[in-house]
Amino acid sequence: MNRIKYKRLKLLAFVCIIILVIEVFYISYCLVYKNRESIYFAGTNALEFENNSYVTVGSNNDNSMHYERAFVSKYNSKKQKTFERLYNVGYNGAFFGVVIDGDNIVSVGSYEKTIDEHEDSIRRALIVKYDKNGDIIFEKDFMQLDNSKFTSILKYNDDYIVTGQSIYKNTHIGDKDGGAILAKYSKDGDLLWSSSYGSSKEAIFNDCIVIDDNIYAVGTDENHRGIIVKFDLDGNYLDYNDYKTTDALGFSGIVNVDDSIYVSGSVKSGENDTDAMIVEYNLDCRYINQTIYANRGIERFNKLVVDNHNNLIAIGTIASLNAKNKKTVGDYNYDGVLAKYDLGLNLIDSVVYDNEQDDFFTDIKSIDDNFLIVGYSSYDDGYMSKFISYSSAFKILEVG
Repeated sequence: MNRIKYKRLKLLAFVCIIILVIEVFYISYCLVYKNRESIYFAGTNALEFENNSYVTVGSNNDNSMHYERAFVSKYNSKKQKTFERLYNVGYNGAFFGVVIDGDNIVSVGSYEKTIDEHEDSIRRALIVKYDKNGDIIFEKDFMQLDNSKFTSILKYNDDYIVTGQSIYKNTHIGDKDGGAILAKYSKDGDLLWSSSYGSSKEAIFNDCIVIDDNIYAVGTDENHRGIIVKFDLDGNYLDYNDYKTTDALGFSGIVNVDDSIYVSGSVKSGENDTDAMIVEYNLDCRYINQTIYANRGIERFNKLVVDNHNNLIAIGTIASLNAKNKKTVGDYNYDGVLAKYDLGLNLIDSVVYDNEQDDFFTDIKSIDDNFLIVGYSSYDDGYMSKFISYSSAFKILEVG
C-alpha cells in the first residue's frame, strides 16, 4: 500500500513539474512576443532619382497595432522630405520597387488585404500610382496563386513592367501556373499580360531590364539556382540560363553594358555560407564570366549600377559570426559593402561600412559621379532607414 501511495505521489509530482514548465514556457513566450511587437522597424527597400528629386519606398510599423505598412517618401534636392504616404489598406504590407513617371510615382510591393489573409500570412501583389502630391491615382492588386508580391518595376514607353512571385502557401498543393512572375501594366493600371516561370512553390523574379525590345528577368528557381530568363515585349518566353546553387533570393540585380548583361547575387560556398558574386552573360543568356567576393561568412551583392566610367558598382551585405561582446545579440554581425569592378570583372576597389550597428544596403543610384545608397540600420530599440552618400573614390560624403 505504501509503495502504491509512493508511486502516486511521484506521478503527481511529475505532473506538477510538467505544468510548471508549461507555465514558464508560456509566460516566456508572451514576454518575447510582446517584445518583438514593440520593436520599431523602418526599412528602405528601393530608391529612384529624377529631376533633382529622390523617392524611396519600404515599410515601417510605426502604428499602435504594429502592423507593417508600406510607405513612399519624396525628397527635394537637399534630401528634405516633402511628403510621405503610408498605404493604410488592409494589414501588413511593404513596397519593394519604385519608378518616377513625370510628376507621378509608381510603387510595387505586397499586402494583406483581408482578415483571412492576415491570419494566414498570405499577401497580394500590389501596384499603386501616386500623383505629385502623394494622392493615389490607381491601386491594383494581383494574386495568381496564394502568396504574391511584386519586387521591382521599370517604365518602358507608356507601360510598366513588373517582376515578382505568386506561389502556393506551404499547406496548399495544386497544379496551376505560378512561381516567378513577369507582368505588364498600362499607365492607367490595366493588366496587359502576365507570364510565369518555374515552380508554383518557390521561384521568383527580383529584377528585370529591357534590351533591344527583349525583357531579361533574373531571380531563382525552385532548386535555388540563379536564373536569367529572356522574354519578348508580349511576355513570350524566348530563352534562359541557370547558375549554381544560390541563396533563397538568387540573382537580384541586373545591368547592361554594350552586348553584355551583368547580374548580382550570391553563390553557396558551404553548408551555411555564401559568397557575393557578379556573373556576365551575353544577350542570348549564355555564360561569359564571373567574379566572387568572398569575405567573412555570408555575403551577397543586392544591386548593381554602372558609373560614369563604365565601371560596375555593387552594393550588398556581408555577415560574420558574432564574437563575444560585439554589437548584436544575434548570431551574426551585418555590415554594408560597396565594391567597384571593371567590365572584365576585376576588382578595382571595395569598402565595408562597419560601425556599431548592423547595416543592410538595399539599393544604389549613381548621381553626378557619386553614389547614393539606401537601406536600414539597427539601433537599441529597433531598425531605422538610412542613406549614405559616397564619392567616386568611396569616401563617405553624407549619412542620414
